[in-house]
Amino acid sequence: MTTPQRHNHKRSGFTLLELLVVLIIIGLLAGIVGPNLFKHVGQSEVTTAKAQMDMLGKALDAYRLDVGQYPSTNQGLAALTQAPADAQRWHGPYLKKAAPLDPWGNAYVYRQPGADMHDYEIISLGKDGATGGTEENADLVSW
Repeated sequence: MTTPQRHNHKRSGFTLLELLVVLIIIGLLAGIVGPNLFKHVGQSEVTTAKAQMDMLGKALDAYRLDVGQYPSTNQGLAALTQAPADAQRWHGPYLKKAAPLDPWGNAYVYRQPGADMHDYEIISLGKDGATGGTEENADLVSW
């Protein structure tokens, strides 16, 4: 009489308990690391807006050197890419493309003259796109 043979195969894979432990560890790491990463996103948008306003300011200065004055508020930043009708010595375009939107997708506000005796001002209304605000919603001004 023969006895049935037993096959001793080792099972490979993970148990349900091992998978749950790994998922809990991943969840804890995401809860700790995630907020720290995302708080820097807002700061990078502010830095980008300031860099764009600086670039627009340099283009406005080049326009002024050629034309003799800054574009009026009505002419706006479009005067950097398209010659205004009354700009005799316009040697642009002063930007390769139209003025960019701020990092939150809103158009920059251009005023000439600017507040507090500045020749001009470029304003980003921040994340909320409205005047005023704090933190990421705060207005950024070129000067």
